[in-house]
Amino acid sequence: MHAHSSAAIAPAMAPSENSAAKKLDKISAFSTLLGCLVLTAAVLACYSPVAKNAFIKFDDDRYIVDNRHIQVGLTREAVEWAFTTYQEANWHPLTWLSHALDCQIFGVNPVGHHYVNVLLHALNAVLIFLLLQYATGFRWRSLMVAALFALHPVNVESVAWASERKNVLSMLFFLCALYAYSWYGRKPGISRYLAVAGLFVLSLLSKPQVVTFPFLLLLWDYWPLCRWPTKTNREVAERTERPTRPHLLLEKIPLFLLSAASAAITMKAQNAGAAVKNLAEYSFGLRIETALISYVRYVEKMFWPSKLAGMYPHPTTLYPVWQVASGALALLLVTAVVVLRTSQQRYLAVGWLWFLGSLVPMIGLVQVGFQSIADRYAYIPVVGLFLMLVWTVADWVQAHRISRPWLAVAAVGYLAALGSVTYHQIGYWHDTATFWRHTLSVTQENYPAEANLGEVLLSQGKDDEAAAHLRNAVALRPDGLIANLDLGAYEDRRHNFAAAIQHYQLVADRAGDIGMRATAYGSLGFVYREMRQTAKAKQCFETSAHLDDSRARAKIGLGLVAQDAGDVEEAIRQYSRAASVQNSDTINILLAEALEKGGHSEQSKAIYARLAASPHFAHAQQEAKELLGN
Repeated sequence: MHAHSSAAIAPAMAPSENSAAKKLDKISAFSTLLGCLVLTAAVLACYSPVAKNAFIKFDDDRYIVDNRHIQVGLTREAVEWAFTTYQEANWHPLTWLSHALDCQIFGVNPVGHHYVNVLLHALNAVLIFLLLQYATGFRWRSLMVAALFALHPVNVESVAWASERKNVLSMLFFLCALYAYSWYGRKPGISRYLAVAGLFVLSLLSKPQVVTFPFLLLLWDYWPLCRWPTKTNREVAERTERPTRPHLLLEKIPLFLLSAASAAITMKAQNAGAAVKNLAEYSFGLRIETALISYVRYVEKMFWPSKLAGMYPHPTTLYPVWQVASGALALLLVTAVVVLRTSQQRYLAVGWLWFLGSLVPMIGLVQVGFQSIADRYAYIPVVGLFLMLVWTVADWVQAHRISRPWLAVAAVGYLAALGSVTYHQIGYWHDTATFWRHTLSVTQENYPAEANLGEVLLSQGKDDEAAAHLRNAVALRPDGLIANLDLGAYEDRRHNFAAAIQHYQLVADRAGDIGMRATAYGSLGFVYREMRQTAKAKQCFETSAHLDDSRARAKIGLGLVAQDAGDVEEAIRQYSRAASVQNSDTINILLAEALEKGGHSEQSKAIYARLAASPHFAHAQQEAKELLGN
């Protein structure tokens, strides 16, 4: 069904009919505007708790808080870095630039960063409404699909997690590209096609999850655009001639090439960042089983969104046969029903294949990270399920002549329930400790949650509680790098140097991430210095500095070793290098002390004069004193 504007038939109308048609157009425009405003208001209300949320030390630190490349704002240097870096095992320059713009406007205040995500999510919901209404002609069905997307708790991770900006931003350009394609489908032309391709590129530059876009366009051709020719096609399309199937495939080739290029870059980035996990750990058979079961779990979360977590751990052993068989059977049954009903209900095939197809890049056939599934991966795919659900219910209601008021009450009640769960779910993203505690409460044998909670508790000085979680993590994964690094720090604080060295050395030997290896070697250097093994300490500090010259810690260590050996000038040189990388009070005090000992009293006094007004001066003095061993 396609909506036809009254303006297109106005010349054949009498004046009174023309006036009535214009009035209907105004009512239609008002209803559309009202729908957009209601969607926006609902998102802002449900996501209002983000104003109280902090950044989460689960990528937020590396993406924003500690990322000096984007904290400078939207500068030329930031642009160059965004387009050339594979940091975090991703290549998404547009996302980096959006974070840089946020830093320029809000600094590192989390409220602004969170609210931009909320506004982008609201805009995505509005675009879904407008897109479906434009393509299908159904206003209220389109509004319901958009409302489900706007308020469903499974989307909280994509919105409440500042680092997942890439998801909401990529979705924005994806929807704009799909809207442009619907426009192109009504009247194909080169300029309209270029608009589709350009928006698709922007989406890929935000996050490569949309590589299946050309495939989804073929579904869109089948329904609602009805460009795909069939023998039984009786639907009237707004075009003068229908393209052939070869033509529909050929016109997608440039878009498929863009997808292939993005996929190649993504694999390169993930290999560079060591994000692609050892396939020996996750065998091909296990990944196939996980993919089958994950599809069912995503459907389950759409209908019953409980026990949502930030990390669902990936199993390392094969699933029970009954579980795999039941998952495969469920998928086959739904697919069979869809195939049987396709001629009468095209939207079933489109919605189901949209869901299955758009999840393929994230379903785990190539394993990235420790998760089996992730709520953020459902951000685009669930639209297909919502479309199936809403159109099926609407057709059933129409066939059984159910009262519209009763239908409206049921729909609003369901949306209110979803919104309340979403509002509550956002609270679990309040801070890092709350986030990981909740994750542990709804999952089992979760190494990343145990390790990360231990790390944050250690940073808060809750050492004993931290150690319990870190030991749980090591019991689950003896070679786990984060847990071993933090257990090393725990043992180091208690002067259990042999145990600390054992944990640090494991990380130094096995870490694929250069930054983590540099941290491990730096920590080893400080342990050996405490043990008065100066040669080993110096060697570790030099290795750390060689691995990652952008960190101050190894340079501090080299300065301390030089000062211990009486080489004050070398100590001054190393502290100065450290200060050029990280302008901290502690480093400046170490530099001032070395300058004083080296006979550079005026320079030392000048540094102390600058530091006098610092609120962290007393703490920095104590820290410097402990480092110097005074």
